[in-house]
Amino acid sequence: MKKILFIDDDPFLREAFSEILQRNGFEVVTLQDGKNAKEKVHSLDFDLVITDIVMPEKEGIETITEIRSINASIPILAISGGGRISPRSHLHLAEHMGANATLEKPFDGSTLIAKIKSMLD
Repeated sequence: MKKILFIDDDPFLREAFSEILQRNGFEVVTLQDGKNAKEKVHSLDFDLVITDIVMPEKEGIETITEIRSINASIPILAISGGGRISPRSHLHLAEHMGANATLEKPFDGSTLIAKIKSMLD
């Protein structure tokens, strides 16, 4: 079973996508921001990390950079609905900082699953 770390500050989104991922055969660990992501990635063997970009405690760009410093090969999917600037700007920066792929919010479960499967193949 593939293990995914899902990081997003929106509790509804975290719960909904965690359920969708579990129903599709993934083991899921969730975090509300990037604050503890480095420790989780260091201590658990994840197959993929999904991180939001705009979060209150520790944003996704910093999280991506930290994850890359301890695991250069883990696939990272950056997601964003924007903030003060367009989501595309955040996602472009995320790719520049080490994300393998991006998704602009809102997206549905089938889009997320398709993206994950393409990243893990």
